[in-house]
Amino acid sequence: MVRLARAEIFQPTEVATVHLCARVVRRCFLFGDDPVTKKNFDHRKIWIEEQIKLQAAQMGIDIIALAVMSNHFHQILRSRPDVVETWGNAEVARRWLMLCPKRKNSQGKPLEPTQKEIDAIANSPVEVKKIRLRLSDISWWMRILCQKIGTRANQDDKENGKFFQGRFKAVRLLDDEAVLACSTYVDLNPIRASMAKSIEKSEFTSGKLRYQSAKATAAGVASDADSFLSPIELKTSKNDTGPKPSKNKRRCSDKGVLPLSSLDYLQLLDLTARMHRSDKSGFTPNGLAPLLERLGIEVADWQRLTKDFGRMFSQVAGKAQTVSEMRSLKTHRRFYLKRLVS
Repeated sequence: MVRLARAEIFQPTEVATVHLCARVVRRCFLFGDDPVTKKNFDHRKIWIEEQIKLQAAQMGIDIIALAVMSNHFHQILRSRPDVVETWGNAEVARRWLMLCPKRKNSQGKPLEPTQKEIDAIANSPVEVKKIRLRLSDISWWMRILCQKIGTRANQDDKENGKFFQGRFKAVRLLDDEAVLACSTYVDLNPIRASMAKSIEKSEFTSGKLRYQSAKATAAGVASDADSFLSPIELKTSKNDTGPKPSKNKRRCSDKGVLPLSSLDYLQLLDLTARMHRSDKSGFTPNGLAPLLERLGIEVADWQRLTKDFGRMFSQVAGKAQTVSEMRSLKTHRRFYLKRLVS
């Protein structure tokens, strides 16, 4: 079967959700324990996550899910040309120069571009148009990511040549069911490969990052573990439509993905992870406590919290003890929770 050109499946000018998978050459274990060289390359998983975070902060692309395995990695991305259109020419130039910097610091990190560097691009309509298109192009996302990681890994090994297989796999996801099924598949990769027994032990996955944030929220503590990922919950109110550029500057937008909460998604992951598959040996053991219990959340408390959140919290939100310990920044007054009448 002839493989279609990616331009036949998705374009950088449209909002498209795509599952991507890139493998290293010869399926070697160049991100984990390599049985040939007897070396461990787990540090390269950190490289990938760091580079994804950098690109998430600069490009017009949402990250829905990711999993870095020993010889390949998965991502689910959503291109956002509508968000890129909200950026001025100077912002387009600045973001591009943070991805492909003219100057770097002593640690190899990009330095903020100078006004002269920004103007050189911003004052050229042709150049701005070209770069604006690249910033929402999933193929350019993969080109930059794989080039950065491949070059760094070759330097690490004192080798040259290709590090990744010639072409990454790309599958467009057309509806909520496809996005949900694929996200679950991606997040459960370490469990199915018998590398982990639970979501919270699944290193370098979006599932673990979302679990960490949920755990922190349940404890009344702020967390930015998953701040570069797209929110799970897609709200449909009139005030929640449009591009929704990110407020935290760590991701492209604050638009959600699916009509369910983050906790619902984590519970679905936990349930699916317990299911045995004939083609895979890994699964979450049934003896492991339910997800809510592992998060330290009572079911009844959670139901009330999600039902009455707006009525319970007006200035700060968290567990009663956490709120009681909090003080206002200037007058150092205590905060109190509202007493609800059933």
